[in-house]
Amino acid sequence: MKVDSLNTLLEQELRDIYDAEKRLVKAIPKMAKAASSEELKNALEEHLEVTKGQVQRLEQVFELFGLPAKAKTCAGMKGLLEEGEEVMDMDGSPELLDAAIIGAAQRVEHYEMAAYGTVRTMAEKMGNDQAAQLLQETLDEEKEADETLTRVAEQVMANMNMEEGMSSGSGSSSRSKSKPRTRTSRA
Repeated sequence: MKVDSLNTLLEQELRDIYDAEKRLVKAIPKMAKAASSEELKNALEEHLEVTKGQVQRLEQVFELFGLPAKAKTCAGMKGLLEEGEEVMDMDGSPELLDAAIIGAAQRVEHYEMAAYGTVRTMAEKMGNDQAAQLLQETLDEEKEADETLTRVAEQVMANMNMEEGMSSGSGSSSRSKSKPRTRTSRA
């Protein structure tokens, strides 16, 4: 598809996010079912309701731009959800699996934050303040979901036996007090 204007690009981005949100409405209940922590289950179930509202809000945004609410396959979300399925199929302690589910869920939230920040800025640039406000509302909800998942992760980790969480042969427990290693990426 040729992108010849900001309007065309915005439409493509909205269609992508629309597909992502619809996929999440189907995926979140599976994640909640796989979680063992009540706090995690509750956080996911609450975010499911928020996500349903986000789908409706996106439909309002499409309408504000005079566009049909139509999805196009979101390859990024599809991949993130496939990774989430792999996490749910892992074999490990309930706490470790909850930590893995939280990691998968936070990757989803960060993907959404990037997408909503982008389309909000496009809507602002196009002078559609009402659409920009709706998109900002969703962006704020995604940030809040990410913060909630961080709090739940801290609770899960606090309840976890740290020896259980460390891989065998990784050294003494004093390692947890040392500075974290910095990852470097190679281009």
